[in-house]
Parts: sequence; C-alpha cells; structure tokens
Amino acid sequence: MNTSLSARATLDRLWKPGCDFLGSEFAILGGAMSWVSERHLVSAISNAGGFGVIACGAMSPDRLEEEIVATQALTKKPFGVNLITMHPDLDRLVDVCLAHDVSHIVLAGGVPSSATIRRVRDGGARVIGFAPALALGKRLVKMGIEALVIEGSEAGGHVGPVSLTVLAQEILPHIRDVPVFVAGGLGRGDAIVSYLEQGASGAQLGTIFAASTESIAHENFKKAFLRANARDAVTTVQLDEMFPVIPVRGLANEGGRRFRQLQSEALQKFLDGELTKQEALLSIEHFWSGALRRAVIEGDVENGSVMAGQSVGMVKAVKPVAEIIQTLVSEAVTAIEQREARVHVPA
Repeated sequence: MNTSLSARATLDRLWKPGCDFLGSEFAILGGAMSWVSERHLVSAISNAGGFGVIACGAMSPDRLEEEIVATQALTKKPFGVNLITMHPDLDRLVDVCLAHDVSHIVLAGGVPSSATIRRVRDGGARVIGFAPALALGKRLVKMGIEALVIEGSEAGGHVGPVSLTVLAQEILPHIRDVPVFVAGGLGRGDAIVSYLEQGASGAQLGTIFAASTESIAHENFKKAFLRANARDAVTTVQLDEMFPVIPVRGLANEGGRRFRQLQSEALQKFLDGELTKQEALLSIEHFWSGALRRAVIEGDVENGSVMAGQSVGMVKAVKPVAEIIQTLVSEAVTAIEQREARVHVPA
C-alpha cells in the first residue's frame, strides 16, 4: 500500500466511531449557525460527505418543519437539527424532527432534561449534547446523551471561557464511552487529525462553511470574512456583573462599539435612578435583537452581528462546500503522512 493510501486508511480508522455514529463518509459536522445553517448549506455539507445540521434557533415548529422538508428534498444523506433547550416549544420541535425521521438531534444552549433526552431516543433519533466541562460531560452521558461536542472559546457565536486546547486535554482522555466531536477555531485538516489522535471522533466546523459558495449569507458578510484576521473575531464585553452579558464572538465593528457604549449608558442611568435594574437589563438585551439577520441576510456588517470564530483568518476565498471538505480531508491525510515520515526516520 502506498503512503497516501495508508494515511487515508489511518484517517478512516481514527474517525470511524464518528462516521459510524453520524452515518456520514467523513466525521465533519457543520456548526449550527442561525440564518446560515439552512437547507442549502446543510444539504451541501451532507451531499459532500459531511454531516449538515439545521440551526433551528427561534423557529416555530411549523417553520422548522418547512426547513426539514426542504432539506430532505435536496439531500438523501443524513443530517441533524440543532434545538435550543430553552425554546418554549422544545417538545413540539422534537416531535417535528421525529415525525420527519430526522436521524440526529443536537440539544444546545443549556443542559437538556432527562425527559427531553428520553423523548428523542424513544422516538428513534440519536441525541447529541454540548459539554463545556468534564463533570457535565460525564453527567450528560449518564443521562443518556449518545455523543458530545466540546467547543472551545475560539468558536464563533455564543461561547464559553475555555479554549479547545484545554477542553480536549480535560475531557478526551476521560470520556471514551461515546463519540466526542471537537469544535472551535478549526480551519485545517491537520488540526483535526491532532484531536483525532487524542481520542476525538470527529470535528465540528462553522466559520469555514459560513463563507462557502452555498451559504446564503450576504456578499458583504462573506467579504468581511475574507478581510478578517483571527484577532478581529472578538467576544462581547461585560462592563458590570450586575448586568450579565453572554459572550458572543464576532467581527469587531461599529455595532460592537455601540453595544459597549449602551452598557455604560444603561449602567449610569440605573445608578442615577432613571432606570430600574430590569429596565436597564432589557435595554442591553434588546440591543442585538435582529442584529444577526441584519448582517447575514441584509449585509449590514457594520451595525449587525457578524458572528465568526477565530479561524476566520484562514478563510481566504469563497469556495464550494465539496472543495472545502476535500481540502480538509487532503490536509488530514498529508499530516498523517508527514507524521509517519518523522516517526520512522532512519537512525
């Protein structure tokens, strides 16, 4: 067997648990990005051998049903649906997924209840959860979660405080009963291999797909990705602990600067007695309402929320999803070949 075929066989062995779990050729999940991870991008990822995931976000059950049916018309390959556990219609959303034979449901945005996990599994779908720490990962597995995503702070959108490098060291050696997919800051196949060798079963990528040909994101949104460096993807700042702000990573712009100013003004008005704490908090929370749609769909990348991970600096061109995935696989194979060459250097 030549070295390339041998390296490809090694890659297939490394992520076989992830491929088997997802039912895909490659253990590459598309990150669920609101307004971006819809029928066109999701089907393109699945058709290219990866595993697309619809971002339900705030969709109603009827709207989610429409998106699932439309996606199934574009691909016969498996794909998943990402549901936010805090959604008021969560049970109905699960039922919609089950009614349309969605193979995998990702429960995100909070710790899912045992009842929801059972509802998914009893309905015949596989269930995936997020683990920001080892203790929670072990707890979720005991609750019946069948696979985990560990997402580092390098990721775009809502993020936790810990990098993927640290999470991988904390979690991968200790959770081997279920597949664990790594996420956050990933933009190359060689990086994916490094985590597979630590025990991961696959990887989830979002930013690299948001700027793909099949992404419905506005041309301005994609151009902002092409211009950006890793350091341009920053998290929102919390000015005072009395007014908590969930960190969101996106490209620095005028909207972000205005958000910091709004927090300062709301805090001062609260201290001056002009606003109650609840009023001040609501003014802060409402600032970003519709901001992601403004950026993704309308193309207002200065005032909207341009969510992006730090891997945005590796996005150099708008490419078809199939080419992106094949490049990732090729880079992974090359990394394995080079590792073997280093390890087996003649004395």
